[in-house]
Parts: sequence; structure tokens; C-alpha cells
Amino acid sequence: MRAVIQRVSEASVTVDHKVCAVMQDGLLILLGVEDEDGDEDIDWLCRKIINMRIFNDEDGVMNESLKSVDGDAIVVSQFTLHASTKKGNRPSYIKAAKPEVAEPMYEKFIQKFEKEFGKNVGAGSFGADMKVSLLNDGPVTILLDSKDKR
Repeated sequence: MRAVIQRVSEASVTVDHKVCAVMQDGLLILLGVEDEDGDEDIDWLCRKIINMRIFNDEDGVMNESLKSVDGDAIVVSQFTLHASTKKGNRPSYIKAAKPEVAEPMYEKFIQKFEKEFGKNVGAGSFGADMKVSLLNDGPVTILLDSKDKR
């Protein structure tokens, strides 16, 4: 399971000109699922994201977590995080899980995240053509991979 987390001042997700989620001050989480992902990947990724100290403290040092600043979050499914660009110019998405596997894992991730975080988060619409808008704060953008634990 891969995630790109971005510290944002604001973010929103729109599908068919309708806003699905909107937030201020927190994390936009782009989530990619592969076939081998399981509960342990969800658990590790949720804990890592919620507790990662990437928000500024009173001295301007990244020393606070999403949980400690009581920030918000939006989770968006993004199969392209598993793109392979080894050959040619057209990425292959062979490692990305098929929708029948990925969607339940995406929903399970959101449920686990909300339980661990202690509040509801926004979400995109799985499989839809989404328009994601954000104002990256910092900028702070981090790639996490549950298989590499980095």
C-alpha cells in the first residue's frame, strides 16, 4: 500500500461539479492499493500517518502530528501510485489492485483511520474522475510504502 501525504492549508475533492470533501489545515492522503495488501498494511500506514510529526510547533519546527494539532484529512484513491515506468513511455499499472480488491481496502483504510484518529475524514469517490484541489503548506509532501516500511 502506498500513500502520498501532503500537508495542506486547504483541500477539496470534486466529482461531476459536486464537492465530495473539503477541509482546512491537515493532510491530503492519496492512497494506492496493490493485490498483496492486507490489514497489517492498513494498520501500519494509519498509525504512521496519524502520528508523523510534520506540523510546526510554536518554534516553527516540524514536531507535531496530525493528531496533536487536531488537523483534518481527506483520503483519495489513486491507483497510479503503483505505476511502473521501467519500459517505454506508457506506465503500466499491473501492480495496482483491481477495483473489486482495491475499493474494499480503500474503505477499510478510511474506517481504520477514523477509528485511530478519533474523528471523521473526508474522502473522494472511488473510481470516479475526481478534481483534487489543494494548497500545499511548506511544501511538505511525503511518500510512504507499507511494504518497505518507509
